[in-house]
Amino acid sequence: MAENQNLLQMSHGKDGLGKVEIAPEVIEVIAGIAASEVEGVSQMRGSFATGVVERLGKKNHGKGVKVELAEEGIIIDVYCIMKFGVSIPTVAQKIQDNIRQTLLNMTALEADEVNVHIVGVQFENQKYEAEIEDEM
Repeated sequence: MAENQNLLQMSHGKDGLGKVEIAPEVIEVIAGIAASEVEGVSQMRGSFATGVVERLGKKNHGKGVKVELAEEGIIIDVYCIMKFGVSIPTVAQKIQDNIRQTLLNMTALEADEVNVHIVGVQFENQKYEAEIEDEM
């Protein structure tokens, strides 16, 4: 595994048929989906532009995730909003575990760091207000 123009290269020894290159955007999507699957995560943080794009019908699975390919290895930063009433340390640990396991299963890569940043808490009444605004 080496870094070449922001791509991860994997080789499987002498009997390999070639090389496999994985773009960091692929890791962002995998980590984003894995984090949003965890119970207690309300949503992933995105920018205004991602919100507009999602309203137009295209889902952005990599939002709220930043992947850095450093000398130390793969560093993943996840920015998410939690549901009110959940144990933040427990949910954060589940997010880290799910991202590591999903990344390992899908790409055979191991993340050296999975940093979870809680950027907000979603209350139930905010959810209902958002649904009412969407209906209007």
